[in-house]
Amino acid sequence: MLWKHVDLSKFMIAGAPYGGPIAMIRDDKKVLLLQKQQPVKPTIYLYTSAGKLMEQLQWDKGRIITMGWTDTEQLIVVLEDGTIRLYDIHGEYTQFSLGKEANDHSVIDCQIWGTGLVALTGNFKLISLANFEEPRPRLMADPELNEPPHSWTVIPPQYTLSRHVEVLLATGSTILTVDAKESQDQLLQQGPFTKMAVSPNGKFLALFTTDGKLWVVSTDFQKNLSEFATKSKVPPQQLVWCGTDSVVMYWDKIVLMVGPFGDWIKHTYDDAIYLVPEVDGVRVISSDKCEFLQKLNRTDKSASLLYTDVTEDIFKIGSTTPGAMLFDALDHFEKRSPKADENIRSIRPELADAVDACIDAAGHEFSQFWQRSLLKAASFGKAFLESYNADRFVNMCQTLRVLNAVRYYEIGIPITYTQYDRLTPDVLIDRLINRHHHLLALRICEYLKMRSDRVLIHWACAKIKKSKDDEETICRMIVDKLTNNNKPGLSYAEIAKTAHKVGQPKLATRLLDYEPRAADQVPLLISMQEDELALVKAIESGDTDLVYYVMLHLKRKLLQSGEFFRIINNKPMACNLLEVFCKQQDLKLLKDFYYQDDRHVDRANIIVLESYEQKSLNDRIDKLKVALKIYQDDKDHAFEVKALDENIKLLHKQSQLEKDIAGQQFVGLSLSETVHKCIMAKESSKADKLRSEFKIPDKRFWWIKLKALVEMREWTELDKLAKSKKSPIGYEPFVEECIKAMQHREAAKYVLKCEPTVRPGLFIKVGDFKAAGQEALGLKDVQLLREIRSKCTNHIIAQELDAYIAQLQNR
Repeated sequence: MLWKHVDLSKFMIAGAPYGGPIAMIRDDKKVLLLQKQQPVKPTIYLYTSAGKLMEQLQWDKGRIITMGWTDTEQLIVVLEDGTIRLYDIHGEYTQFSLGKEANDHSVIDCQIWGTGLVALTGNFKLISLANFEEPRPRLMADPELNEPPHSWTVIPPQYTLSRHVEVLLATGSTILTVDAKESQDQLLQQGPFTKMAVSPNGKFLALFTTDGKLWVVSTDFQKNLSEFATKSKVPPQQLVWCGTDSVVMYWDKIVLMVGPFGDWIKHTYDDAIYLVPEVDGVRVISSDKCEFLQKLNRTDKSASLLYTDVTEDIFKIGSTTPGAMLFDALDHFEKRSPKADENIRSIRPELADAVDACIDAAGHEFSQFWQRSLLKAASFGKAFLESYNADRFVNMCQTLRVLNAVRYYEIGIPITYTQYDRLTPDVLIDRLINRHHHLLALRICEYLKMRSDRVLIHWACAKIKKSKDDEETICRMIVDKLTNNNKPGLSYAEIAKTAHKVGQPKLATRLLDYEPRAADQVPLLISMQEDELALVKAIESGDTDLVYYVMLHLKRKLLQSGEFFRIINNKPMACNLLEVFCKQQDLKLLKDFYYQDDRHVDRANIIVLESYEQKSLNDRIDKLKVALKIYQDDKDHAFEVKALDENIKLLHKQSQLEKDIAGQQFVGLSLSETVHKCIMAKESSKADKLRSEFKIPDKRFWWIKLKALVEMREWTELDKLAKSKKSPIGYEPFVEECIKAMQHREAAKYVLKCEPTVRPGLFIKVGDFKAAGQEALGLKDVQLLREIRSKCTNHIIAQELDAYIAQLQNR
């Protein structure tokens, strides 16, 4: 250990799993002689597993009940008043409270796991917190205790059937299992239990009784797994699991390790130690060493761990397993002994298994000498195999290089192969960059061919927070470094956000210029109050959704001040999109936009549109008059002036018609619809008056009247109309409209008034094939006669048509 003269017995300690850091603070329950080098105020020290000081946190916030670590290596500090603080390894923290219950009755103890905790209050109630990311403290079922439990622990949610945390409380001679809904007595008689611990896989519970027995049961209390009588009735200072099949107990200077079948081993220490349980062993922290205690055993299939007995098989004295024989063969080969060949021949059928055993054993070794020796043996063995997939060998070599790098004392993460396999390389990289070992993290990413973006981004953020250089220098340094690492598409948004948070807005803006993704760039510019720049970047991206996003933000923020229109002016894409949006959603805003931009005619167009939304006739006319005045000021819009003037005049006429003709609605109709409706109401005089006042052309008026008379079935009036004067629209429309009304007899009256060339076709439509044939005969059109003949179903008329055809053919 790199620290000097540390008496662990005087400290409250919390060690993080997976070779994680160690947190220590002077234990206020223990008497300590004040020395000159010790600070008066209590201090939380954060060390690596190698005893290298990472951070010091001056503490004056209240009495600490306990400390622990989350899965993401955040230090949890639980205070007596129910306050929870989460520190990262650089001293930055977030804080929240367990609520009124904890504050009123205080917290007397707490159990912490990777993602949550359970607190025991002074009135013996339990408060659970399932997630540190979204802290929502909740009271668990009341265990109805009158005194503190002899000991207690928790089963984390991932190991319970309900997927909620369960609490085990030792009271009297039994244990209570408490969850959110109920408290259940397990009806045990072996207690009281002064210490207890749950195994890493949540399946087993180790209990220490007052008569000095270690009792191991399943956590559902259905199986009694083992009992072991110790020589001490004093409860151990620590009782922890070593992997999933052995238990380690620590008394003052004595460590006792007990296996599943009553086998045990004892270690003695001169000074105080602290035990950190791991998934595959126990980390033993003393004043001068960090050691790892592990039981070699068969593969534990229930725990899905990679424990194997390969180490014992290879190195046990007199072992004749294939792995041991292969390892021995390499030794003979290096000594040029012929026994190497004998060893290889003897294990030839199991040579592949021997190679695998040496590879596995190398993974479980901490010593680089033995790693190298075992891998050399594996390499030696696979040379005698005709076909062997070397991926396993290569992967182990890569893994060991990574493990040896992070185990180095300056890094201080003594992680095992099993822990590395469980943790995954991605999480290990996260832990390295959180400790600011960016160069090592980058090299591991490159070595394992992983993406290194997050390493570089975190490095840049850390550089911004700590560097005292000017903004220009920092920007150039970051851009050069990221460019040199061949990361042209790397996101600068997170880096710029960090610069903005630490009060360097200019640096943030400059960094955002290098952000390739506008979708990340624009929202950050908005949060930095760089509204106009955000709009420019959104327009440059060509993403209309992004432009709309910025404009709607600007509208909410700046519309009242008029600054909104100034920003979007001279930006054609923004202006066009604003027009499209406002035409569908907000005509008032569009009208204001046209007004400030001196686009008076466009503004008048909007006012005309608004007029049609008015329910009151007077309001509609007023709107049209406003638009009319705007059009009149522009000599190039004479048509619009005339159209609006006539529209206003028509609205007045329609209003009068509604008064004169009861029960009819005219306002809002077009001129043609108004005339049509007058004729339908048998107010021909009013229709004629509208015709003259609005100068409706004869063709349009005849069409309107024709349609109205046919719709009314006024055949006499229709006949009068046809005979009144020569029809400006011809007489075909008379025939067609009558046919549409299914009045073929009426339609036939007007066929002879049509041009001779169209008569045959019209007669066919009304079903008069004989007349159609006569007209075709008059036109001397044999082809037309044949067409009429093909459509005729009357045999007598068909004979006449055949005669017409013969007559024309004989000429």
